[in-house]
Amino acid sequence: MRGMLSFLIMWFLSKRPMYGEEIALELEKMKGNKPTPGTIYPALKHLQNNGLVTSKKDGRNIIYSLTEKGTTTSKKAFEYFCSMFEPVFKDCIKAKNLKKM
Repeated sequence: MRGMLSFLIMWFLSKRPMYGEEIALELEKMKGNKPTPGTIYPALKHLQNNGLVTSKKDGRNIIYSLTEKGTTTSKKAFEYFCSMFEPVFKDCIKAKNLKKM
């Protein structure tokens, strides 16, 4: 899950800078349950240690954003993810369309 979690965090941050809580809420929308801070913050720290994410204090909160390296890495990871899972996505779309009939 760590690889997928890191991918999703970077994907969210590619849209806009976010607080850790916002990332957790976005993940909750996708998965149906909200990840704990013990899941989110170690992943963010790992991304920071690898130079992919930066953080900035904003009052009592910390806002996270992608670095230049993070932006490049995120784009490459997204392209790889899409190419690798394209057949799965196509089947998902077909199945969804069949349910609508």
